[in-house]
Amino acid sequence: MRQRGDRPEVKPFKGPAGGWGSVRSLAEILPRERVTPQVVAELARQNKPDGFMCVSCAWSKPADALPFEFCEEGGKATAWELTTQRTTPAFFQAHTLTELRGWSDYQLEEHGRLTHPLRYDPATDRYVAIDWASAFDEIAAELKALEPKSVVFYASGRASLEASYMYALMARMYGNQNLPDSSNMCHESTSVGLKAAIGQPVGTTRLHDFELCDAILFFGQNVGSNAPRMLHPLRDARKRGCEIITFNPLRERGLERFTDPQNPVEMATLAETRISTQYHQVKAGGDLAVMNGMAKLLLEWDDAAQAEGAPRVLDVEFIDAHTSGFDDFAAAVRAADWAEIEREAGLPRADIEAAARVYAKAQAVLGIYGMGLTQHVKGVENVRMLINLLLMRGNVGKPGAGPTPVRGHSNVQGQRTVGITEKTELAPVDKLRELYHFEPPSEKGLDTVEACRGVIDGSVRGFVALGGNFLRAVPETGPMEAAWPKLRLSVQIATKLNRNHLFAGEVTYLLPCLGRIEKDVQASGPQAVSMEDSTSCIHGSKGRIDPASPHLLSEPAIVGAIAKRLLPENPNVPWEAWVGNYALVRDAIERTYPDKFKDFNAKLFQPGGFWKGNKATERIWETPTGKAEFLTPENLSATGFADADGRFRLVTLRSNDQFNTTIYGYHDRFRGVRGTRDVLFINPSDMKKQGLREGQKVALVGDAGDGVERRKDGYIVTPYSIPEGCIGAYYPECNVLIPLEHHAKESHVPAAKSVPVRIEA
Repeated sequence: MRQRGDRPEVKPFKGPAGGWGSVRSLAEILPRERVTPQVVAELARQNKPDGFMCVSCAWSKPADALPFEFCEEGGKATAWELTTQRTTPAFFQAHTLTELRGWSDYQLEEHGRLTHPLRYDPATDRYVAIDWASAFDEIAAELKALEPKSVVFYASGRASLEASYMYALMARMYGNQNLPDSSNMCHESTSVGLKAAIGQPVGTTRLHDFELCDAILFFGQNVGSNAPRMLHPLRDARKRGCEIITFNPLRERGLERFTDPQNPVEMATLAETRISTQYHQVKAGGDLAVMNGMAKLLLEWDDAAQAEGAPRVLDVEFIDAHTSGFDDFAAAVRAADWAEIEREAGLPRADIEAAARVYAKAQAVLGIYGMGLTQHVKGVENVRMLINLLLMRGNVGKPGAGPTPVRGHSNVQGQRTVGITEKTELAPVDKLRELYHFEPPSEKGLDTVEACRGVIDGSVRGFVALGGNFLRAVPETGPMEAAWPKLRLSVQIATKLNRNHLFAGEVTYLLPCLGRIEKDVQASGPQAVSMEDSTSCIHGSKGRIDPASPHLLSEPAIVGAIAKRLLPENPNVPWEAWVGNYALVRDAIERTYPDKFKDFNAKLFQPGGFWKGNKATERIWETPTGKAEFLTPENLSATGFADADGRFRLVTLRSNDQFNTTIYGYHDRFRGVRGTRDVLFINPSDMKKQGLREGQKVALVGDAGDGVERRKDGYIVTPYSIPEGCIGAYYPECNVLIPLEHHAKESHVPAAKSVPVRIEA
């Protein structure tokens, strides 16, 4: 396996997603992480009704599981967490934080699991071991000394429902709801857009809808690398004749063809299933134009049908009964100019028409999308425009149809469900007041962008992180790293070392926690936790692997211990009892959200999970008008900036060998890249215009026009199938090029899928 330092290779990969390539990739990481035979056997329990939930993506878990209900990426995540390699206090005696900043993201995490609670010693620039009681006492004392509203409580997407509920309650009882999470960085555009359009902040579909749809519109999501288990329902849909129309700037192998690694016949014969029946390489930020063009065609065809006395193309009964704002929307769409639509989409009218014809004939359509829609300046408009398209033919609130956002981390949607939110209107403040006899904060808290502003300007003084790699995941890398040491307090709860941990505040703690797959034994015995998947189904999870160290505590135990020391005693909040028995936390969640979590403990391990419900599936629209809302788009580009000579739209990408900021290795199999991540993917025509040659080293320079210098050197020019005017590079390394203020308007999601940059040879 080539890792960084080996000679880089870039050559085309000709195989399918899945297949033997997937098997070989998983077979490589298991011995590299020195996992035990018990861990290998444990893979059979992954994503099973009586097993543990994957720690990587949030894709749905079926009731009738496959023999191996995990994908290549999920298997890597399990091996990564259950590695036998360790990062002990002795490691930090040998390495200063300044030295470790020279290590790569891969090297830091690959070194192994953290084993002891640690406190930063500024005199030696090293972490040193500390006992848990002292750490908790000192953290609580620091928090008490700070103005509550100057402290941020961040949560990554993998913390359980139980830990998340306790964490959110602690923050609010402390005196703020500065509760940003990884939703703010990826799918907050979904939460804002869907809530405004259909009254619910999440998708409306479930796994069984894949069996009922006859067409799928797929926007901006790389299923092969980011949610490979979704390839199984996509494959089955294609086998029965479902049309899948994909819009994506790059040709991603998982959306082209797939060999099922669990099908012996396919593996033996190297058979492949073609996934997309149409694949359109839209320009980054051009999805608004594509959807506008499709809507324009539907209106034209509906006009013609009326004139001829033929069946209508639009579902006018649904539109009249269930929607508001259609006339204004239709007028704007009719007025759109085809030349502008084609220019912004980067597609000819014929391609858009081919997609629209399939949509016009289909009876039940799923609208699947990822961050290719949400991470733009007009990210919320992107989501709203997809809803517009679905509403035109009644594709919300019926079987086999509806918006299907693909969430990233394994419980990122669930965290928002149980209170990890900076928005008062999404928090059950009245219920919290009733249950726990305190006055919850009423003002909006800080989201991710606002928290970053506060770190940079000094108004944020304390930062507590329940998992994650915040400093690496956010934009404006340089100023954020420079400002972090000015924090008074930094507390990081984690399983492995990452780059955020190498930037210490004045007082800093690194608290190692149990992983989800490990045994969690508390006062009442072995514990289970729960999480919510992308389709709003809740699943139980129980680990049974021995912990990486006897010194680890669970996330609920860490949160509960800090809360007990930090907050005034409140007989209505039994922190110690909750830590001793997580079933009591689930009872509290049920009392707080009785409509979503009825009989929570009884249904915890229900096969396929239990659904929390969604009023929009019943065509009950919890919007101000009581109807689903059409939105009239402002323009046809989602980028938020104008094109100019030499200015490119940078699309940030994940490798086949990573999950979020976690880098498993240096082999992006689907794009044919080995031994490096410093790759610039560019259209050959743009190479010629820029006078570049393959293999040449170049720099990317920010071109936001705000007077701030942003630069990343050492990119290897690589010709690739990507629209002209667009380039691709790997996240999170290129976050240094993203301005903090380059974000979605309403949701503040960083606009990482269309960043203005220039190339310097």
